[in-house]
Amino acid sequence: MNHVTVIKHPLVQHNLSRVRDHRTRPQEFRRLLGEIASLMIYEATRSLRVRKLSVRTPLETTTGSTLAREIVLVPVLRAGLGMLDPILEIIPHARVGFIGLKREESTLKAHFYHQSLPKGLERCEVILIDPMLATGGSAVAALDFLWEQGARHLRMVNLVSAPEGIARVRKGYPMLPIFTAAIDRELNESGYILPGLGDAGDRLFGT
Repeated sequence: MNHVTVIKHPLVQHNLSRVRDHRTRPQEFRRLLGEIASLMIYEATRSLRVRKLSVRTPLETTTGSTLAREIVLVPVLRAGLGMLDPILEIIPHARVGFIGLKREESTLKAHFYHQSLPKGLERCEVILIDPMLATGGSAVAALDFLWEQGARHLRMVNLVSAPEGIARVRKGYPMLPIFTAAIDRELNESGYILPGLGDAGDRLFGT
């Protein structure tokens, strides 16, 4: 799929298998999700633009690089919180916004219950974070909101994706870079990814 990167790193795939296991308890689930997120963010930020700058070392002046744009991380509440802190360990200077979305079980439509974003998104690299890309409804709602707020340099990081969700995102954002650890088979009639890993938020917080 164009502009979709499936991260096949052995450690990512090893931990993904453990996250999928129904026997994995919330404490272990949180730890594994964090480890995967830390590994995935390296690939997700590989293509970020940099600019050259002069750096004076203790011995001489040399040429270095710095990020061309500030990074803003936007987890989708609540499951995206499980990926946020580990990514902040890698990018501690990133700013953070939050988007709260709840999927209505009968219609599978996403409804906002919280939005909080930094200013100046048009000057930033904005990374939308959510463990699951299922129907794509929440992802598109979040992307639309970010676009309305001025974000133009967008990318998305998901642990597990469904083909239906990717296709829905592609309709509105054909060039959006998507980074995922797996593209699973399909959605069931309730909108859950198969084989998937269940409800990421429930497993993360033990609810």
